[in-house]
Amino acid sequence: MSKNSKKILVIKSNYRWFQLNLIEIFDYLDLIRLLVKRDFVTFYKQTILGPLWYIIQPIIMSIVFTFVFGNIANIKTDGIPNFLFYLCGMLPWYYFSSVVTDNSTTFLKNKDLFGKVYFPRMTVPISSLIINLIKLIIQSFIFLFFYFYYLFLGYSFNISIYIIFLPLIIIQLCILSLGLGLLISSLTTKYRDLTFALSFFIQLFLYATPIVYPLSLVSEKYKIYLILNPMTSIVESFKLFFFNTSDISLNNIILSFIISIIIFIFGILTFSKIEKTFMDTI
Repeated sequence: MSKNSKKILVIKSNYRWFQLNLIEIFDYLDLIRLLVKRDFVTFYKQTILGPLWYIIQPIIMSIVFTFVFGNIANIKTDGIPNFLFYLCGMLPWYYFSSVVTDNSTTFLKNKDLFGKVYFPRMTVPISSLIINLIKLIIQSFIFLFFYFYYLFLGYSFNISIYIIFLPLIIIQLCILSLGLGLLISSLTTKYRDLTFALSFFIQLFLYATPIVYPLSLVSEKYKIYLILNPMTSIVESFKLFFFNTSDISLNNIILSFIISIIIFIFGILTFSKIEKTFMDTI
């Protein structure tokens, strides 16, 4: 090497773009707890009813669906009371839409915080996952209240033995919602239009999921398209567990689970890549 030659120092990250340090996240469990508390307090700080909106929202929507689709459109609900049918479908749907919407703006909402302090960025989406899981549990108690109320009125429901797989479906719901939310959040750093289009697509996606109608009403010609929607399997599984009636098959559920895992992995990988460079593009 000649005397005039210069050494060039290249600084590189120790982590590959697709690597996610999950162990590091466990070191920040206290931060996740604080973020959950922050989001809860911030959202309901200046509201009169506060957390009661967890209860009111699905009840009102189920009443509206009952009036519009049950009474006016007269759409059959497989022998299940209209209100209870819609409420059952709205449980997983509210969780899915809330997690996706909350996480879709992770980088945009927290850019100032991310730019000043280091902590695993994944803690923010995980905190959203947890707070919406709390909401789901509260709303589930409301569903059970009306479930037993209708039983008291004389309706006959048979809880399926497959309800033992409910935790597995909840896990699928979590990974699907988180994965899609992370993917959209990563894309919004470059394409801001997605934040405006998301609410529109969420509404469209609602009607592409058998919530206001049973899957049994869909012709075989179009049913395959609904089956490719992983939320179809999740919503139909809820109906199977609590009413022992569903038009979903085991193969459909397995396919749905595979699609959910693919979306989750793709979302994680994309988020892991974008979090290292998003400050340059946001």
